[in-house]
Amino acid sequence: MTLSVLTFNKKTGVFAAAAATGNLCVGGWVLRGDIESGLVASQGTSPSTFWRDDIIRRMYEGKSSRLAIDEATGNDAGKGYRQVAAIDKNGLPAAFTGIESIQYAGHLVGENYVISGNMLESREVLLAMEETLSKSISLVGRHLIKILSAGASKGGDTRGLKSAALLVFDPDRPPLDLRIDSHRSPIEALNELYETSQKAPYVNWLDEVPVLSKKMKWRKEK
Repeated sequence: MTLSVLTFNKKTGVFAAAAATGNLCVGGWVLRGDIESGLVASQGTSPSTFWRDDIIRRMYEGKSSRLAIDEATGNDAGKGYRQVAAIDKNGLPAAFTGIESIQYAGHLVGENYVISGNMLESREVLLAMEETLSKSISLVGRHLIKILSAGASKGGDTRGLKSAALLVFDPDRPPLDLRIDSHRSPIEALNELYETSQKAPYVNWLDEVPVLSKKMKWRKEK
């Protein structure tokens, strides 16, 4: 019912995620994260918000994405209908796709990324997203939106798409959390919102917001 991508850039320390679905409010339901924990995408036929929040807490405590997922999913009687992906604070990715997930369902795990989806047109959706991910684009937000577009171009969610979201955590910038909760063309609307967020006056206001890199510097100086 959802396609998602989670990424981490070792050079910049940036965590970024994007998702789209044929239902409402994908940003609120699926994506969670913070720069001191990592990223989670919890989705599926019957998604668990408990998984999402439990995994974030475990990764904040220092557990790997693999261990956090194993612990969160292990005793859940409904896990066959759920899917989750995560990248921990060290950039290590992991994923789980329940065997009862509506087909096509699956995930691709690579170095510093996870692509996952369920109720997709075919595996080609994930492969198209992975191919686009490998192409370098300067702005991470723009890149992730292009990855979603690549998946949509191969059929995406079999129901069509209704919502889309983007989440970016940069140690040198404030968090960027953009959501299109309901739209006929949610990826296009998300792209328009993203481009607006990169222009004045909004982007100038962001310079006034505290960021992690300055916080860490203050801690050291203190």
